Amino acid sequence: MAQSLLFSSKTICSNHFLKGEETCGLSNVFKTSLGHLKLSHSCRSTKTTTCAASQPIEVPRQWYNLIADLPVKPPPALHPKTYKPVTPQDWSPLFPEELIKQENSDARFIDIPQEVIDVYELWRPTPLIRAKRLEKLLDTPAKIYYKYEGVSPAGSHKPNTAVPQVWYNSQEGIKNVVTETGAGQWGSSLAFACSLFGLNCEVWQVRASYDQKPYRKLMMQTWGAKVHPSPSTITEAGRRILEKDPASPGSLGIAISEAVEVAAKNPDTKYCLGSVLNHVLLHQTVIGEECIKQMEAIGVTPDVIIGCTGGGSNFGGLAFPFIREKLAGKINPLIRAVEPAACPSLTKGVYAYDYGDTAGMTPLMKMHTLGHDFIPDPIHAGGLRYHGMAPLISHVYDLGFMEAFAIPQIECFRGAIQFARTEGLIPAPEPAHAIAATIREALHCKETGESKVILMAMCGHGHFDLPAYDKYLQGSMVDLSYAKERIQESMANIPNMSQK
Repeated sequence: MAQSLLFSSKTICSNHFLKGEETCGLSNVFKTSLGHLKLSHSCRSTKTTTCAASQPIEVPRQWYNLIADLPVKPPPALHPKTYKPVTPQDWSPLFPEELIKQENSDARFIDIPQEVIDVYELWRPTPLIRAKRLEKLLDTPAKIYYKYEGVSPAGSHKPNTAVPQVWYNSQEGIKNVVTETGAGQWGSSLAFACSLFGLNCEVWQVRASYDQKPYRKLMMQTWGAKVHPSPSTITEAGRRILEKDPASPGSLGIAISEAVEVAAKNPDTKYCLGSVLNHVLLHQTVIGEECIKQMEAIGVTPDVIIGCTGGGSNFGGLAFPFIREKLAGKINPLIRAVEPAACPSLTKGVYAYDYGDTAGMTPLMKMHTLGHDFIPDPIHAGGLRYHGMAPLISHVYDLGFMEAFAIPQIECFRGAIQFARTEGLIPAPEPAHAIAATIREALHCKETGESKVILMAMCGHGHFDLPAYDKYLQGSMVDLSYAKERIQESMANIPNMSQK
């Protein structure tokens, strides 16, 4: 199993756990000139800490479906013309049959195909790391752990769903897939998966991110994808937006419209989505399932679980298995979603049926939304610039099983710098929101003296986001916040279901 793991002095390695002064049963152990023990599985430990072989944490063999355990089932998606619940036939122009089944499944667990597991094992299980150096900097009694998804080939959690989506399409003989991407992590992940299974990949990247993150575009192209800035002149949806605003920075909603339009018009082409829908969040639950086992192995239970939210896949992937344990009465953590102040769908949006895209081509989904016409300011966390929240996360939020708040981007980058200078990893702007919220919680523990265990979703690295860090370090970054007038205008166009 190929793994690339980075660890602080108290790492919870995927296959080996630091257990006080137990002896190490691993081979090929030798001392380095820096006074550390270098272990054969790339796990590092100080002289005073030894490593004991333990039962390995394996890649999960099933995805977990939270819907099966909810006391109230989520509202169905509705057809955009008839306003009746969407049928499998309605989804068929966009998705392969197996993904449609997963989208509507009530099964508690769904088996992961062995071919998908074989690819997962290129980087999974991902490490759970204790941020002791950050704890020391903050002088907090809290214990901070983060589940790091940046070790995947694309550098984020997104391949967890890109790989199965492409595999299921390949099984049905599909040769072409299209998608949208914000920051580029999803587009990169889909391009990576397509390169493994021999599918053609075409990506519409939000214009603001296309300009800000050229190396993400090059990463997609390296894996064979064709990349367009969105809005583009290729589609009717893109041309309509450009007629109104030739300098449009784009949005995920617009990019979705463009990709869906191409898929709907071409029978040999299917659409892949990187967040929002049930089957996408389902695939991401490998994160939380691994993390539960890792925390159990070291006898730690989280008091607070924190993750960033845009469409919701990273947050749901970590949180949903823990919500299962919470509903079963085994644990009782506070579960907290963090979103950008410039695009606060959970905290400032309304819970209503709305389109998932700007052009109104997708089914209507009940979600927390700022209105499908809303175009957020071009914050650097491009993956969080979505007008709505995943319907399942919106439903869980409405049921009161989690909380949410928004943080402006300067505070997020300040936290990301603190994290990078203590833990060594440069975060993507998206998980920088979770880091900022974690720092807030850790400092609160410093005030109260509470020794809480904080678990954070660290969904990707920021190696292609260095221009954003440059702006912060040069002092030219500004906080962008939503304009109430724009949101009010956008919300006025949300479908009025009471009149249907």
